[in-house]
Amino acid sequence: MEKRTSNRIHKKLNVAFPCCNSFHAGTVLNLSENGMLIDTKTWVPLESTFDILIPFKKEVLKVPVKFVRFVKAGKNYKGMGVKLLSLPKKYLEFVIKHKFDSES
Repeated sequence: MEKRTSNRIHKKLNVAFPCCNSFHAGTVLNLSENGMLIDTKTWVPLESTFDILIPFKKEVLKVPVKFVRFVKAGKNYKGMGVKLLSLPKKYLEFVIKHKFDSES
């Protein structure tokens, strides 16, 4: 199993993502500068690339990701792991804000 290159921030955030000619919803369970775990009832093809839409301040962040793994909890699927394809400056600001919020 590979080690994470950055710490995860445990935070529940509602997000949306357009993929495969449809629009989907989910909840981010944890996030970092490199990826996210998203709880969703929707499954997209492995290796799919799409944008995660995250409400932040008065705008919506578009974060390009790649779906890299299914996450199981027992016999059930818990969510999907996504890897960031780039690190938009506003997303980094978002992660830093939530990191400090979770530490206080």
